[in-house]
Formats: sequence, C-alpha cells, structure tokens
Amino acid sequence: MSKNTVKLSISALVLFCGLLQASPANALTNKKNPKTEKDATKEKDSTDTKKDKYADLLKDGVYKKGMFNTIQVKTDMYFEIPDSLLNRQFLIVNKLSQVPLEVNDAGANKGMNYENKLITFHKDTLANKVWVKTQTPRVSSPKEDAITESVKDNFIESVLEFFEIETQNPDSTATVIKVNKVFDGNQSSFNDVLTGLGLPTSIKTNLSYIEGIKTFPKNIVVKSLLTTSVNEGSGDMPVSLGVTTNIVLLSKEPMQPRIADKRVGFFTEKSWFFSDAQHKMEEREYITKWNLEPKDEDIEKYLKGELVEPKKPIIYYIDPATPPQWRQKIIAGVHDWQIAFEQAGFKNAIIAKQPSPEDTDFDIDDVRYSVITYAASPKSNAMGPSVMDPRSGEILEADIIWWHNVMTSVHSWMRIQTGPIDPKARANKFSDEHMGEAIRFVSSHEVGHTFGLKHNMGSSFAFPVDSLRSKDFTDKMGGTAPSIMDYARYNYVAQPEDGVTAITPQIGLYDKYAIEWGYRWYPDQETEKKALRKMIEDHQDDPMYFYGEQQSYLNIIDPRSQSEDLGNDAMKASEYGLKNLKIVVENIIPWTYDKGEGYYEAGKLYMGAIGQWQMYNQHVLSNIGGVYLNHAVYGNNKKAYEPVPYQTQKRAVEYLAKNALTIPTWLFFNDEVLDKTYGLKDSPVGPFEYSPYSLARELQYTTLYYTLMDERLLRLLENEVLQVETGKEKNFTISDLFEMLNSEIFALTNKGKSLSILERMTQKNYVDALIIDVNKLFEKTSKKGLITDHSLQVPTLCNHLVEDNKLRNINYTVMKRVSEVTTYKKGELIRIKKLLSKKKNTGNKATKAHYIDLINRIDEALNLN
Repeated sequence: MSKNTVKLSISALVLFCGLLQASPANALTNKKNPKTEKDATKEKDSTDTKKDKYADLLKDGVYKKGMFNTIQVKTDMYFEIPDSLLNRQFLIVNKLSQVPLEVNDAGANKGMNYENKLITFHKDTLANKVWVKTQTPRVSSPKEDAITESVKDNFIESVLEFFEIETQNPDSTATVIKVNKVFDGNQSSFNDVLTGLGLPTSIKTNLSYIEGIKTFPKNIVVKSLLTTSVNEGSGDMPVSLGVTTNIVLLSKEPMQPRIADKRVGFFTEKSWFFSDAQHKMEEREYITKWNLEPKDEDIEKYLKGELVEPKKPIIYYIDPATPPQWRQKIIAGVHDWQIAFEQAGFKNAIIAKQPSPEDTDFDIDDVRYSVITYAASPKSNAMGPSVMDPRSGEILEADIIWWHNVMTSVHSWMRIQTGPIDPKARANKFSDEHMGEAIRFVSSHEVGHTFGLKHNMGSSFAFPVDSLRSKDFTDKMGGTAPSIMDYARYNYVAQPEDGVTAITPQIGLYDKYAIEWGYRWYPDQETEKKALRKMIEDHQDDPMYFYGEQQSYLNIIDPRSQSEDLGNDAMKASEYGLKNLKIVVENIIPWTYDKGEGYYEAGKLYMGAIGQWQMYNQHVLSNIGGVYLNHAVYGNNKKAYEPVPYQTQKRAVEYLAKNALTIPTWLFFNDEVLDKTYGLKDSPVGPFEYSPYSLARELQYTTLYYTLMDERLLRLLENEVLQVETGKEKNFTISDLFEMLNSEIFALTNKGKSLSILERMTQKNYVDALIIDVNKLFEKTSKKGLITDHSLQVPTLCNHLVEDNKLRNINYTVMKRVSEVTTYKKGELIRIKKLLSKKKNTGNKATKAHYIDLINRIDEALNLN
C-alpha cells in the first residue's frame, strides 16, 4: 500500500469514527434529539439510584471529611471529589514508609521520596468517568498574548488514569469514585514504586493491600503495603514495601519564581517561556526556594531594613526515632542558619522542634511536615532533598534522610584529619559531645540543601593555605571555608604546634550571601531583578563569594572546585596533610588499642590513612591540564577559560613524583602496623584485606592512568594551540609533562643502576597506562572497565544529588583519534623502548628481565614485531 493510500484510509477512518459518535438519526446534521418524556424518567430514576447508592455507602462505611471526603467500606476506598476542585492542579508525592532488610541493604529507606506527578481531575458525565490527566509544567506565557492559545494546544495534558463515577453526593456538588486500583498495586499510574526503585519486577496484587487513608483540608495521605518478588539465583524472595502516597492541592496561582544566575548555587527548575514580543523562545531556570514573605502589616518595616517574622516560617520536625542524645545537636544544626536568614531580613524564619504529643495527626510521611527522618541502616550517609511545586520551584516540604551509620564517616574524617591536633578525635569511640558537634555540622549541611542550595565546591579555594594554620584567622572566619555547602571537611592543614581549634565547617560568608540572594523579598519583579544583579556585581571580585560547581571526581576540569580539599594551593595543603598523616600512621596501633579485641579498628584506620594519601594525589593531579572556568558576563572582564598557570602545573607534577611515583614506604610498609593487620575495607561478605604491595600498585596505577587520560592531554593541547596562535604567556604542555615524568621514572635507568621492586613497578605502571590508550583508541571501552573503582575514596555525603554532578558541557574530546594525543603516547613508548634497548644489559638480573619484559610489551602494543 502506498503512503498516499495510508493517508486516505486514516482520513476515512477518522470521518467514520466521527459519524459514529453522533446519534444515528442526526449523524449528518449533528443536531441533538429533543429529550422525550421517557428519557427524562430514565434520568430521574438514575439520579434516585445514585442517591440510594450514596446513602448505602454512608450506612456501611466510615466517612471522613477533608480535601476529598473519604468513605471506607470494608476494604474498598472512595474519594468524594468536590466540583470546585475539578481541573485544579494536585501534586502526587510518593514516599517509602517501610522497607525490608533486602531493600534497606540496597540503600533505600523510610522517608525517601521516589516519585512525584502533577495531576488534574476531569468529570465526564457522558462517559460516566472521572479522567485523571498529567503534564510536565515547563511552559508559560502571558495570559493576554495571542501565542498563549498555541501554547495551550501544543502542550496539552495526557490521560494518566480514569475512574468510573460510582455516585454523587445528595446535592450533586461532588462526585464519588472508587480508588482501590491505584493504591493496591493493580495500577501503577499513581504510584510506580518498582520503577522508582529500579526493580524490574511487578506487584503481586493478591499480596498487596491498602492500609489506611487520612484526609486533611489540603492533602490526602494513603498508605499501602505492596509486595513483589526478586530472584537472586536461589529462588524467588518476597519483598514487601510500605509506601505512602500524598495527593496535595497546589495553590491556584504559583509562587512568583526567581530566575537563577549561574554565579549563585541553587538547584533549579527549567522552563520555556513564550510571548508575542519574542524573536525566539526563552529558556529560563527558576531557583528552588521556600515562599518566604513578610506579613502584610510588616512590609514597610521590612523595606526599611528591620528584621521581621515571615508569614509562614520553615519548620522542621525531628523524627521521634532519633536517639535522644543527638536530637538537640540536629536542632542546633538547623538553627545555625538563623543568622543567614537574618541577613535576608527575616528573624525566626526557621524552626526545628520535636513533634508535640498533642499533635495526633503528626505523620512523618505526611507532606505537611518537613521531617529529619532517622533511618536504622548500615548505610553511611545523609541527604537533604525537597518536594517542590514544579510550576515555580517553590519548596513545599523537605525530607532530610539521616542514616544511622553516617557517624562512621564523620568519625573517620575527624580521626584521620584532626587526630594529630585534637586528642578528642583519636579513640575508637568519641564522647557523645564530640560526636554531637560533628552531627551538628552534618545537620547544617543537609538543611542547606533543603533551602535550595547546591554544593559550592569552589568555596574552600578562597582561604590561603597558610591562613588555615593561623588561630586568629580560623577563629575569625570560623570553619574551613566560606561555605558549609563545600565538602571542606576538617582542618587537615593545621599542624600540632599551631594551636588551631576552629577546625569544623560552619555557616560562612557565602552561605549568608546565597540565602540573602535567594530569599530577600522585593515588592515587584523589576526591583528584584536590579537588586539581585547588583548584589552579585558587588561581590564578583571577592573570592569569598565565589561559587564553583561540583564536578565528577573522574574528570576534574577546574581544580578550584574539588571535593574534600582545603585552601588555594593543593600542593602546599597536601604537603601539610602528609605531615599530619605520618602522625596518624605512627599512632594507628595505640589510637585503636582495645584490650582483648582484634585489630579490626586498626585495619580500618590504616585503610583510611591510605585513602587520605590517595585523595591528596587526586587534588594535586587535577591541576595538570586544569582550566579555571570563570563566570564571564558582559561587564565583569573575566576570562571564561583560563589555563592553570605553568608553574602551578609544574609543581603538581613535582608533588606526584615525590609522593606518588615514589611509593611512600612510611605509609605502605610500616612494620608496626603490618605485623598486626593489613588495610581493611568492609564488604557485604565481611572485612576485605588489601596487601600493601598490591594496593600500592593499584593506587599508583590509578594516579598514572588519570594523569595520562585523553581528556587531560587534550586540554593541554588546547592550551598549547591557544598559546602558539594567540601569543599568550607560556602554558604547560604535553611535552613538559612527558619530559618530567620520564626523567623521574627512568632516572636510575639512565644511570645504569639496578631497580628495586617498587621502582620496577612504577615503570610498568607508566608503560601500561600509555599502552592501554593506544590499544583502545578505536574501541568503545569505558574507563570503568580499565581501572580501579576508586574503592578508597574518602566517604562522601549527598551523593544522591545528581544535579550536582556536572560542571559545564565543554567538549574537549571530539575526534580524538586524529588528535596529537596518541602521537605523543606512541612517541613516548618509542622513546622508552630506545632507552631500554640501550640499557637492557645494565643492573642486576631482575632489572634486566624487567627491561626485556617492557620492550616486548611495547613491541606488541605498537605492532613492532
């Protein structure tokens, strides 16, 4: 059949269907038949029948009043939807409320919000149905503009679900529908928990049921137990999940959104804006924020600069399951933000408290309550997501998840990073007071996310490294960076003799500034726009207010914005860090001593120390081929792309040569530690032990692989081209990098000396890292398959925030197979082969065999045989 034939057939079918929808007698004229007396009688009987059914439901069921009145008849659940709420927008918010061990072990816990949907209800009396429609509200336009009609037609709602109309209330102002199917697992339209958790199974409806419904003036809460099964190779295993679905009535008019600026770190909601005056569509990003406003009677005071209380403060409730000794510390972490909101003009803007026994409606899963939920779980983390109105970015409710084992992470950070300068941070178990201060810091950080703030990984770069050794400076500035939203953990730079005591991250200058930028209230949009721009311009040259996006640790482009680093000089900070780390290693056994116990704690601390060493290597490495990515806009005279200075990159290579290419024997081959334990890392099957030689080989290889990764070398090439073509100052080049690495790694070979096993290991790692890329040049191979999984990464928090994982979309790798990268790598391999061929008969027997092995590897990789 031809395409034209298909089109005609479809047209005919549409016409035919249209005729069928009209009444038979008037299909062609499309006129309605007048109602007969018989029809009127039928309609009256139908109405009476429905009234009878409504009365029967009330007689047999439990009736509750709320946003939707609800009727429960045994296991059947009914919503009574008022006509006044038809076509209004609601937000479905789905949360986990109970999980079994198997799901807990996978990192999913009570309180987690896994799925949200925007919906509307539409009554169709002709079809006797209520249709539920959904849409993604990313589009807006002025109501009075002509293009708005086109916007309506081109971004319509889609049908999500339908319900049969069971009956109506006596005065026909509300419609009753039976809702079991969307809550008991029969339909996933309202609640698709399995997809939300990534479980490729289906709900077993005969093992699932609705546990209860609660209705309130502006929301409904439905709790269900949904069961599925998973197969782990030894038969089906049942998995039941307690889930809570909230249906929340949204305001008729969304909050006035605030347009984002890349120079201040807020989470955002994207939107497309259309108007008649445009020459093209405008893409907007709205920050996510609470709707904080002064009371009407206080507006004049607020505008004069007086502190006023907001119409509606932000309230956080502490989960009653939280151990008592931590509750006040978590509350204090929330209240630490008061000073930031005062800078925005509001006092008593945030409140943290324990739920009152009088509040019988309190429910952790109810979206009317922002709760810091305490999860009994082996997971060591915490996170602070929010539920927001997708139309405007308004935060409606916050869900901070606090995993019990987060204390293992903060314990590790404090002992390794501050143990040398703080005796309180050395034991296997800290005092409750000392651990409580760490919990307070984590609380503040996570609460910051629920205000809409993203990580500011560039904040710590504002502090000069040596200032972190100054008691006066650290006392004055407080903490380790101008922002608690950085991953600037504890002060590992300060030395024992410095007397520094302000070593914990705190609310800083950037945090206060960001909250003011996001939350200061303005009477109109034009005033807001000018004030916010001026606020940024007033601080754009002050490093204390710099915002640096989080980047993937696998590919850091801008070395100023790194996780877990301190200060503005990674080499200097890491040298100080190593001095303190030597103290830790020397004290692993005495600090972990526990009479009658084994050396598990010693092995864990030892592995943590090695992980800290590797983290310093990564901080330094990021400077090689690094580019400072500045927020350039018209008028601020900033360079958008600024290569890391030549001397900084040179110093980075020198640091790696000294501390990574030369394996530190004090760290990997400490007799006092190795007589008792290897490094230990927990795994699902128990502690996993890493032998020092294999661990040193793997981590050194990782450092070399990332030093020579294609994208890093392509950035070096990019900077070299810009230097040659534009006459800019000297940039660090690939030739500089290979010259420094080669002269260090093959120094003893050039002298004809014998090599130790560790020196031979370094040469093999270097050659293999070069060969890997040459062999894989034309293959689609992931880095993950070639290298370590970074299993020794220092513990992190908030890694759920995937929006934070990308800096800017800068393409350095297009058509890399025809770039100079492989030319340089092949050239370096040939250079190494020439040297080894010349020196293959020098050194001891092991060294000679090693040279022959490397020559054969290079020949095979380059097809020189």
